[in-house]
Amino acid sequence: MGKHPVQVIAVTGGKGGVGKTNVSVNLSLALADLGRRVMLMDADLGLANVDVLLGLTPKRTLADVIAGECELRDVLIPGPGGIQIVPAASGTQSMVQLSPLQHAGLIQAFSDIGDNVDVLIVDTAAGIGDGVISFVRAAQEVLLVVTDEPTSITDAYALIKLLNRDFGVNRFRVLANMAHTPQEGRNLFAKLSKVTDRFLDVALQYVGAVPYDEMVRKAVQKQRAVYEAYPRSKCALAIKAIAQKVDNWPLPVNPRGHLEFFIERMVQPVAGTSA
Repeated sequence: MGKHPVQVIAVTGGKGGVGKTNVSVNLSLALADLGRRVMLMDADLGLANVDVLLGLTPKRTLADVIAGECELRDVLIPGPGGIQIVPAASGTQSMVQLSPLQHAGLIQAFSDIGDNVDVLIVDTAAGIGDGVISFVRAAQEVLLVVTDEPTSITDAYALIKLLNRDFGVNRFRVLANMAHTPQEGRNLFAKLSKVTDRFLDVALQYVGAVPYDEMVRKAVQKQRAVYEAYPRSKCALAIKAIAQKVDNWPLPVNPRGHLEFFIERMVQPVAGTSA
């Protein structure tokens, strides 16, 4: 029996403040609820906030892994709902300026811990810096979080354009966050598609909308995930429905010719043929 492939989803969006971390955390919990073994990586390497959002205090972080002081498995901490969390450092300038080699080393380090993971959610930093691009390219799925404000649409488009033109990424999943109505989410997707259809050769797929919900703020104040603290809230129910769609996304089969998370799990020689 070969090693099972791991679904890797980069949650990104270009603009800060669109709710990427909230989406990442709650989607992780919803997928765990479906029986998946989920790992959540805080890939905002210099301004970590997954641990803060969940009221966790990591003893070690990715900064220790980069410094060679411990292995990746040594920084894992248990989160709510049975998920595992890979915490990043907060307020560490050097983590924001990692070299391409260090990014590559970090991505490859995940290969050692793939046996107990079905899904890796990568919560990227804001912007279009080298770290964001490295992690997004190394994932199989790109989940773009957008909100109904011009800057969010503009930044999401800039990120799609960069990834498409410079790195050949041509498929993006889009999630409308903090939508006031389901129609607002669909309109938002239509706005983004209209521009990408005109100027880029990409396929955008709409995943759904997470409604604006006051319970999210209450959960953040309690340092808990809304999915766990208020499971019947509008936000939690929307995330649950989105997780069911995500759970049906195809698993990666073939490497795409560049550095990827868990790449060795995709190179499966067919019986009777040489690899």
